[in-house]
Amino acid sequence: MAGPLLEFETEMFLGLFGTDGLLVTAEGMGIDRVLLQFLRVYSEEGSLVLLLNTTTPEQEYFTEQLRAEGVSHLPQTVTSEVQSSERYRVYTQGGVLFVTSRILVVDFLTDRIPAHLISGILVYRAHKIIESCQEAFILRLFRQKNKTGFIKAFTDKATAFSSGFCQVERVMRNLFVKKLFLWPRFHAAVNSVLDRHKPDVVELHVSLTPAMRAIQSSVLDIMNACLKELKRYNPSLEAEDLSLENTLGTAFEKTIRHYLDPLWHQLGARTKSLVQDLKILRTMLLYLTQYDCVTFLNLLESLRSSQKAFGSNSGWLFLDSSTSMFVNARTRVYKVPEAKKKLKAGSEPDKKPSMAAEVKRVLVLEKNPKWEALSEVMQEIEKENSQSENSPGRILICASDDRTCAQLREYLTRGAESLLGRLYSRTIGKNETPLDPGLNRRGKASGQRDQEKGPKGRKPRAKQAKSCRKSLKPALTLTQMMEKGEGEGEDRELMASSVEEEEESLEEEELVLDLPSDAYYGILKEPLTVIHPLQGCTDPYSLTRVLHEVEPSFVVLYDAELSFVRQLEVYKASRPGKQLRVYFLIYGGSTEEQRYLTALRKEKEAFEHLIREKASMVVPEEREGREDTNLDLVRNQDPASAAVNTRKAGGQEDTTAPSRVIVDMREFRSELPSLLHRRGLDIEPVTLEVGDYILTSDICVERKSVSDLIGSLQSGRLYTQCLSMTRFYRTPVLLIEFDPAKPFSLVARADLRQEISASDISSKLTLLTLHFPRLRLLWCPSPHVTAELFQELKVGRPEPDAAAAQAVTGESDTVSESADLYNPGPYDFLLRMPGVNAKNYRALISNAASLAELAMLSQERLADILGNATNARLLYQFLHGSPDTPPAPKGKPTESREKR
Repeated sequence: MAGPLLEFETEMFLGLFGTDGLLVTAEGMGIDRVLLQFLRVYSEEGSLVLLLNTTTPEQEYFTEQLRAEGVSHLPQTVTSEVQSSERYRVYTQGGVLFVTSRILVVDFLTDRIPAHLISGILVYRAHKIIESCQEAFILRLFRQKNKTGFIKAFTDKATAFSSGFCQVERVMRNLFVKKLFLWPRFHAAVNSVLDRHKPDVVELHVSLTPAMRAIQSSVLDIMNACLKELKRYNPSLEAEDLSLENTLGTAFEKTIRHYLDPLWHQLGARTKSLVQDLKILRTMLLYLTQYDCVTFLNLLESLRSSQKAFGSNSGWLFLDSSTSMFVNARTRVYKVPEAKKKLKAGSEPDKKPSMAAEVKRVLVLEKNPKWEALSEVMQEIEKENSQSENSPGRILICASDDRTCAQLREYLTRGAESLLGRLYSRTIGKNETPLDPGLNRRGKASGQRDQEKGPKGRKPRAKQAKSCRKSLKPALTLTQMMEKGEGEGEDRELMASSVEEEEESLEEEELVLDLPSDAYYGILKEPLTVIHPLQGCTDPYSLTRVLHEVEPSFVVLYDAELSFVRQLEVYKASRPGKQLRVYFLIYGGSTEEQRYLTALRKEKEAFEHLIREKASMVVPEEREGREDTNLDLVRNQDPASAAVNTRKAGGQEDTTAPSRVIVDMREFRSELPSLLHRRGLDIEPVTLEVGDYILTSDICVERKSVSDLIGSLQSGRLYTQCLSMTRFYRTPVLLIEFDPAKPFSLVARADLRQEISASDISSKLTLLTLHFPRLRLLWCPSPHVTAELFQELKVGRPEPDAAAAQAVTGESDTVSESADLYNPGPYDFLLRMPGVNAKNYRALISNAASLAELAMLSQERLADILGNATNARLLYQFLHGSPDTPPAPKGKPTESREKR
């Protein structure tokens, strides 16, 4: 299905096949085709090749492609469903293996995988290989055990290397590769091939309507004002990254979070509100060009009605630009006659018009300009098909998301009047009666029912039977956009009505197409016409499957996406004799066009940056780690901050340092085991019932991130975990690990209260430490600090025993501190008695064999045992006092408790 490689793709493959390296291509330039060629070569029993960093849908796609090409030894997937005893047999069978990172780390550490038999490792999405990730750990373990196997890495995200200092060099260092292969779209070899087989491109620059242009101008003015305010409140932010052009791009939220997350707890409410406002304004720009006038007005009205969300906002809703935006948004949907306006303004109280008369409006329902352009394109294609002697060419229409696709399908089958009228009657006008008597319930002229069935008045012959599960839902709901509960009820109502709308609009004859994807929207059987979303599909290769299965002669790009434009170029070049015409619809002078051009510019600048960096890059000869001289493979035995011990002769190292940590299997999802191994500690993976890390025979550590800590405290699970650790280990430790990119605090400064509350996280944590006096807390700002702290805690202490740690269960013996207690129940009860604390409870245990015996002791005897008369009196009164009447203070009458 994928076809043979093009000349430049073959050059990519041969360059990387001959030398280990990192291949960086432009988006959509067929990096998956090159990777598939590697899988084809290594899918044989004589080699064992591991493919890292792929998702399950990608693995299924690659396997399906190889099966279609007749490859006999297909790749196998190793997941948790494959028993550990079976894995060695799977590994020795050879071929290409998809193995989850967690399993692969454990198998390398336990020597369950024959590392010497591995031919090499292929790494997908190589831009994500940072030092602390699981894949980097796997590669380091592989290079320590295997000096001959290859490592080849692939990525098509050049922009990921443009941020950070020497980012590409750091990734190459973690990959253990020396060569960098760069293949931008402007590469001479790429240009020569794609220019020879150019598709016939028709660019249609659609003009925004005057109202849309005015709304866009208003939104941009508001965004500019918000950006100026943001810079004024945070002068340290990079001015270049906060430009209006960058604000329109998809990566803006990631950029702003990168700057503000570490300071989020210190920021004022004004700054946080501005960030939220920018997010909402970007969504409004998207809705303006992407959807119809009714959907856009619904969004605006939802924002205005959510007063709670904007009670303390930056006030953009009250700017003149905001007023203009609302006025123009309404004029696109309806207008109120001038006579009615004057009547309302000059009417007397006793002659006040009725409510029904006040809300009557003349529907305007402005059509989306792109819809009309799409109709013209479809008519042109139909005309060309009718004049062609060959079979009519198939048509593929691509739009950004499911919601747009669903609207386009209804527009092409029923017409704009029907679609807009239905949307209006379901949302804004559900309680209104239209002023125009010629409009029916759906807001459509009664004589137009059969005229607006589709382009040229043609009734569709079929509908699609299969559709994406989420195709009936909006692409971005107000609730998701706000990240809070405000406006939830209204939005849920809109969502529910949207589902009903779609179901009502699809009462057509069913069309079952034999296509490999379930995300398409079928329109016509002859010629085959299909709409497919560019984003949002669970299968990343859904569009690729449909493209190769349908083999369209005409592709209509209702929305532009950079990677798919390139994919179409490669598709045409791989079929040089077949016709392909691409219609490119874009709003001229709009933010949509600016987003597309910005994405092009940023990728071009990223490749130029990589080319300059490659020219000046200094790569050590031992980078690949095939010799022991590579320092990255040396496991450091000393803490990073440790100075040389001058008390030892010559400052020599302590060779008796402990070197083993027992780690729970589930902890390999985090980066801490990788950092511990890097520091020279041997990792022993086992399944633990109590604790996450066993540092010594006495020290047991339970690791919690901040979010885990909050959830465990609220559910009570942390209490149970601490109880188990306290009973079975001498030194139980709770490790609270923070994200290094976020503030080192449990509660934001703005959320601190004047009074103590039992529901606060800090209060619950305090109660936990009071209840478990032996529990120790470790506060670590990052996993790197945790690894260093673990190494220091192990110094001079005995090594842990994996078998003993694994055997610790609820039935195990308790530690010596609790050995005198035959039952933990009385122990817990004793500690809760007045006058008893962690310092004096041992004396009570040694002088009283049971609680009954304790109750027999006199107050004087208790004072002798506890060494404190006050504690003895409190305990004695608790044991012997009447529960009905408290002891009355001298000189005051007795007061019954029932009076409370």
